[in-house]
Amino acid sequence: MQELNLIAAAPEIVLLAATCLVLMVDLFVPDDKRYLTLSLTLTVLALTAGVTWIFLANDVVMYAFDGLYVTDPMASVLKLFAVLVTALVLIYSQGYALDRGMWKGELFTLSLFSLLGMFVMISANNLLVVYLGLELQSLSLYALVALRRDDGRATEAAMKYFVLGALASGFLLYGMSMLYGASGTLDINELARRVAVGEVASRAALVLGTVFLVAGLAFKFGVVPFHMWVPDVYEGAPTPVTMFISSAPKLAAFAITYRLLVEGLLPLAVDWQQMIALIAVASLILGNLAAIAQTNLKRMLAYSTIAQMGFMLLALVGPITGGQPMNATLDFSAAMFYVITYSLTTLGTFGMILLMARQGHEAEEISDLAGLNQRSPWYALVMLMLMFSLAGIPPTVGFYAKFVVLEALLAGGGTGPVVLAVIAVMASLIGAFYYLRIVKLMYFDAPAAGVPQLAASTDLRVLLSINGALVLVLGLFPQYLLQLCTDAMVRSLGG
Repeated sequence: MQELNLIAAAPEIVLLAATCLVLMVDLFVPDDKRYLTLSLTLTVLALTAGVTWIFLANDVVMYAFDGLYVTDPMASVLKLFAVLVTALVLIYSQGYALDRGMWKGELFTLSLFSLLGMFVMISANNLLVVYLGLELQSLSLYALVALRRDDGRATEAAMKYFVLGALASGFLLYGMSMLYGASGTLDINELARRVAVGEVASRAALVLGTVFLVAGLAFKFGVVPFHMWVPDVYEGAPTPVTMFISSAPKLAAFAITYRLLVEGLLPLAVDWQQMIALIAVASLILGNLAAIAQTNLKRMLAYSTIAQMGFMLLALVGPITGGQPMNATLDFSAAMFYVITYSLTTLGTFGMILLMARQGHEAEEISDLAGLNQRSPWYALVMLMLMFSLAGIPPTVGFYAKFVVLEALLAGGGTGPVVLAVIAVMASLIGAFYYLRIVKLMYFDAPAAGVPQLAASTDLRVLLSINGALVLVLGLFPQYLLQLCTDAMVRSLGG
């Protein structure tokens, strides 16, 4: 090994060391003072975010471990939002976890280890490092889903997630082995060079490896036809864990998609874009149609996630095929903006479920939202903003996120992108039905008899209000976050 350069991995080193400290300290914290573990965990996240922010502010691009690991602006932006999402999930989940016996050290340490796995995925510059980060994240999430060991639904969801997750990991590993066999390297930059100049043993092996790679990535996004786990896991997992799964891992999945397909396999864009286009269209259609039939709110949001990720993937099938590879900056900055804003929006949506939940009642049914405006006009308005954002209705950030994806899709011209854009718009119109149905329930239906007033903690109420306001503010002033994503992507691509 020529050069360690541990400074490039400073955020990960801080996070790992501090997580081990949290794990040890929690052994001596009694159950009635678990807020001390939460405070220490939030301090760890703040320190990690601080180191990451220093890297971003100084436009740091560095390699570590002899090129196995890279820190660049794109990685720093995604890490910052992953830290933010993790912190918000832990704050949101306090009341729910206390009522259901989940307020234990495992909730904090597993969340931190999962975040560490995401960090490794985001900065991986080698196929095996990608897999290492993926497994660290996935194994932590499997355990989090099963954290309520006395809940049969959670145990079933964890088993399904584990078995199908192992299958997806196998797809990724097999795809990586095919790429290694064809190119003779595991380094992503060297892989890109050899593919570009034709220094490969077999193009057919490269394409086959790419097929398995895209299949594994599709599972991590939860898109068709690798979506089978999403509704069951979303419904069966404890709501704070569902909130976590639906948001932060999407940021890491986006990062490894960028590393593998753009940094590593951009010369094969003609091949993988066709697969992604089919996956995106199938996800938009199936996700939106299946969501209409759901009565369980978490299952509806699961199918909504499938459709939302399908829409995001459309940004990746734009102008690259037209022979303009550096236009990938437009495509991936649009996709990056979409996945960040979606993560923030879905946090608020699951936060509303936590707001309405109480001991002995999960508040997972769509009917639980009936008459919410009569019980709490302010939180009905917050939920309305969140639903408008998911539906892509102005002036929320969801509208602008969809707009920039369609803009990236159509930038190269041609008939194919236009057809995809029309399908996306029509599918979004279908999706608007089940989002607006929730608005109708809140404002025009009477609440069920005997429903108590909302009794959530003050910090959850304040955080949810800020979350809802953020969806509106980012919709009115999207240029700052979009410029951050664009600058990070341009500097990372060197364009």
